[in-house]
Amino acid sequence: MHFTGRTWRPPYEAHSVIIQATSGCTYNQCRFCSLYKNECFQMSPMEEFEKDLAEVKSYQPNARRIFWTGANPFAMSYENLKLRALTARDYLIKCQTMAMFASIRDIRNKEVWQLRKLRAMGINGLSIGVESGDDETLTLANKGYTAADILEQCRKLDDAGIEYYFVYMSGLAGKDGGYRNAINSAALFDQLNPYFISVDSLTLFPETELYEMTQQGLFVPAGEKERIRELQALINHLHIRTHLFANTVSNFVPVTAYLPYDRQKVTSELQFVLDYTDEREMQEYRKNLKSLG
Repeated sequence: MHFTGRTWRPPYEAHSVIIQATSGCTYNQCRFCSLYKNECFQMSPMEEFEKDLAEVKSYQPNARRIFWTGANPFAMSYENLKLRALTARDYLIKCQTMAMFASIRDIRNKEVWQLRKLRAMGINGLSIGVESGDDETLTLANKGYTAADILEQCRKLDDAGIEYYFVYMSGLAGKDGGYRNAINSAALFDQLNPYFISVDSLTLFPETELYEMTQQGLFVPAGEKERIRELQALINHLHIRTHLFANTVSNFVPVTAYLPYDRQKVTSELQFVLDYTDEREMQEYRKNLKSLG
């Protein structure tokens, strides 16, 4: 199998077959991220892509779901995505879905009719790191789009019937910004249909711009208890039916919920942590995180 640079997949794709479609990130300017800083974006050559499919076929001919790696393979043009999806179906005839990371920017250059065609070919499962639905936070993180852009582009996915998943990042708004971020994000998400929302908590690593801003006093990170109150606010103000997973290592306390049914139970669990855990203990946990993998 051909893999270049950082190979990254979401926890919920653990049982998917992994194949590289692209490497690097087309944007590479998010202030909190250093995953692909030293990689240029490139598409895997079709010859390599086909060889990898042939190898997958020899070991897992009945594979049902493939996850295409790369920071955002959905940045490829409609024609390139179509070619690779149809090629994958040729090799793996029982494959039902092909999933990948995507950015809001990647959806802009695709018409709804093209998205519907891609859905019919099996592309169905876009992990979108929106991080926030609050314009002030999106600007701080240098995401390169606005809340209005998220709404416009994800409505196209809804129209096309493509399943998508949001990644939300608590703490990204900085000290005293969490409640605003949660309220505005919930209001935006309520207008869309994410199949689930995965929550990470901002962890600052060297070589990120936000880390440097912190060192210079230009960004003040949110405290650990503020992040939990932010998560409570997000859960309490979401009114759509969706799954919420805040169970990655970046979260001090792992929680999962099916909203709105588990709202009270989960917010009570979080309140218990707020009431009985010392802030210093939580900060020590964050300090000792060396990676999120």
